[in-house]
Amino acid sequence: MWGATTRFVKPETVIRWHRAGFRHYWTWLSHRRAVGRPTIDPAIRALIRRMATENPTWGAPRIHGELRMLGLDVSERTVSRYLPRRPPRPDAVARWLTFLRNHRDVIAAMDFFTVPTVTFRILYVWFVITHRRRRVLRFEVTEHPAAAWVIQQLRETFPFDTAPRHLTFDRDSTFSAQVVSTVKSFGAKPARTAPRSPWQNGFAGRWIGSVRRELLDHVVVFNERHLRRLLRDYVAYYHDDRTHLGPGKATPARRPIQPRPNEHATVITVPRLGGLHHRYDWRPAA
Repeated sequence: MWGATTRFVKPETVIRWHRAGFRHYWTWLSHRRAVGRPTIDPAIRALIRRMATENPTWGAPRIHGELRMLGLDVSERTVSRYLPRRPPRPDAVARWLTFLRNHRDVIAAMDFFTVPTVTFRILYVWFVITHRRRRVLRFEVTEHPAAAWVIQQLRETFPFDTAPRHLTFDRDSTFSAQVVSTVKSFGAKPARTAPRSPWQNGFAGRWIGSVRRELLDHVVVFNERHLRRLLRDYVAYYHDDRTHLGPGKATPARRPIQPRPNEHATVITVPRLGGLHHRYDWRPAA
C-alpha cells in the first residue's frame, strides 16, 4: 500500500529543500537563544558614525579613545564593526595590485569557507592555494577551527623550508598572532588583507566560488568524511582537467595538448565528479 504514495523528486529539488531547511534552522536558532555579543545602544552606533563622518582620517582606535573619554564602555572591535564603509584609497589599491603582480610567482594564500551538512552541522574547510599556477597545496576539514589547528596544517603543508616568500590571509580571528609568528618562523612574510577587503585575497576567493558553483551547490554533504572525498575528487579535477583563464587556458598540472592522432579518431567523453563535469580526449580509430 505504501508504494501507492511513493513520489520521486529530482536531485535539484532535494538540494533546494536542504538549503531552505538550513536557512529556517538558523533563523530558529538565532531567535531561540542569544548569539554573540549583545548589541550596543543605537545612540552609540550613531555617535560612532558621526565621529567617523566628521573626522575622515580617524580609524577605530582614535574613535574608541574618544568614546572612552566620554565614559562609554565599548570595545575597539565593536567600534570597528559599526564604522561606515569607505571605498579603498586609489593609491592603496594600486600598491596592492602592484604587489600581487610583482610577487605572484612566490605568493600563496590561505582561507576558510563553511559547508553545512545534511543535519545542519557547520564544517570549516581550510586551504592553501598558490598564485602562480592556482594549485591547491592542501585542504583540510574540521568542525572546530582554532589557531593551534591551523599551525599544524601549515607545518604539514610547508615542511623543510618549502614555504612561499609571501603568504596572504584575511583578518579572521583564527589567524591569530600565533599563526602570524609561525608563518614568520617558516621564513615567509605574512601579508594580511585590509579590513573588509576580500578582493585583496582574490585567488582564494575565486577558488571558493569555483568549488561552490561547480560542486557544493549540487550535492548534500553528509559528514566530514564525505566532504573530504568530494573535495579530494574536485581538487584532482581542478588540477588535471579544468582549464583556467589565468594560466593561458591551461590546467594547473599542465595538461598536455592532445593532437588528433588520425583523421578517423573520435572525441570521447570522460565523466568527472560523478558526471557533473567532463573531460574530452581523442580516441584513435580501431
